[in-house]
Amino acid sequence: MGVSVGSARVDEAQLADWGAEFARRLTAPAVVGISGELGAGKTTLVRAIASGLGVAEPVTSPTFALVHRYAGRGVTVYHVDAYRLKRADDTGDLGFDDMLGEPDAVVLIEWPERLGAASPGLTHRVALAHTGEDGTRHMEWS
Repeated sequence: MGVSVGSARVDEAQLADWGAEFARRLTAPAVVGISGELGAGKTTLVRAIASGLGVAEPVTSPTFALVHRYAGRGVTVYHVDAYRLKRADDTGDLGFDDMLGEPDAVVLIEWPERLGAASPGLTHRVALAHTGEDGTRHMEWS
């Protein structure tokens, strides 16, 4: 897909720019795990990727619904937020089998580590962490 392995220190605008560029290079089907502490920018990054994939409607956090589905340009974007899962066993109702059965699916998973062994195979990983300086965050991707 052309997305390299790397790391950078980014502010919110740079994070959004990176997400849009990542989306341009992304090929469906894809499953992207986005990790980081609360407020690190996971949803900001999801919004940027979704926008880059042609999602025109507002992208909101599915914290309570757990999954939101959006139509993009030639892709279906699923935004999964696993933060509220109590146990990995709770993933059965998320519908990963259905999502992954779609050849045009891009699945963006916040908090993938909470899925445990039930996590679908990630094609890409992004980790975000606060740096404590000027609202920047450290980002690593593969």
